[in-house]
Amino acid sequence: MKKVYYYWAIAFVIALSGVYYWYDQSNSNNTKTEYVTEKITKGTLTTSVSASGNVVVDQLATVDPTISGTVTNLSVKVGDSVEEGQLLFEIVNDDLEITVKKAEDSLKQAENNVETKEVAEDQAEADYEAAVKKDKKDPTTYTKEQLEVLEDKIDLAENAVDEAKKSLETTRSEYQNQKNEADKRRVTSPIKGTVNEINIKNGDDLGKNSTSNSASTPIIIGDLKTLKVEVAVNEVDIPMVSIGQKAVLKLNSLDDLSVSGKVEKIDALGTASQGVVTYKVTIGFDTLDERIKPEMSVTASIITEVKQNVLIAPNGAIKQSGDFKYVEVLENEKPNQAEVQTGITNDTETEIKSGISEGQEVVTQTISGSSSSNSNKNKSSSSGFRMPGMGGGVPH
Repeated sequence: MKKVYYYWAIAFVIALSGVYYWYDQSNSNNTKTEYVTEKITKGTLTTSVSASGNVVVDQLATVDPTISGTVTNLSVKVGDSVEEGQLLFEIVNDDLEITVKKAEDSLKQAENNVETKEVAEDQAEADYEAAVKKDKKDPTTYTKEQLEVLEDKIDLAENAVDEAKKSLETTRSEYQNQKNEADKRRVTSPIKGTVNEINIKNGDDLGKNSTSNSASTPIIIGDLKTLKVEVAVNEVDIPMVSIGQKAVLKLNSLDDLSVSGKVEKIDALGTASQGVVTYKVTIGFDTLDERIKPEMSVTASIITEVKQNVLIAPNGAIKQSGDFKYVEVLENEKPNQAEVQTGITNDTETEIKSGISEGQEVVTQTISGSSSSNSNKNKSSSSGFRMPGMGGGVPH
């Protein structure tokens, strides 16, 4: 019986070896290296800088009266279009009315004073002229000193008129100032535009210098025809950005909308946040779409360079060893290195200045057979294979 079991074991080992040999040969066919290639093409290569930001209103006016009082007759709401000078609301302030009345009374008094002084001047001139006539007819009527006194009265009267007129101008200026201050009770729009924010309601009390005493400006008006995009450009990319460059603008909330624009302004001072410095760049729209609204999120691609009719290779084909850049050209199913000089590059493609020609196939990916390593692992495992009961020698 031992011999029967022994021969059965021998047969099992032989069968197992056959299975292993077939598996090993099958996997050896998969160890062949494959190459993914693409052709070198000629065309236009564009480089760009990406940045994100928001739509802003370039011409924005804050309506923030500097007088105190109670809000009344609020006549606009958010979204309303307004003209320059249009009434927005009024402010009730009786103290200003009283102040204007006092200034008006002072103005009338100053005007009356000028009239009185002018009458006195006219009288002084008339008295002097009458005395001179009499003196010509009868030189004994007035002494020389008396005529000089009458003449001096004219000078004094003239000086009094001049002083009264100066006082009148001061009083008139004060009246106008008080009237202008009182006119601020009628609050109007400083520009033509659209009401963006309203942070007051009828009955609210406005304090003096309300901006400093309140967290919100009463009304904000913007001209929606002056929408711009403001994006933050990283300090690494900002040297490549300049005024006049074109940009492609994508609005995050409008998937189907992509518009063009142009860089109009670059801030000279950057802003640091969490160790990253960015610079604000303002981009103007080439055309405005009515769906674009203030504060919408925008992703901008600022075009920094465009080259036409250049050789283009996929970035996956460019390899580098030290300062040596090369591509692998597939010839007779084997890759051969070809040194190249490169130019501008973007996220997907690189300009080839020399070293290769249009239409040549370059390797972008090398796929090695994974079964080779698996085969070696299996061979290692089988070499340690032992059958139960088999000590490596023939049983007796």
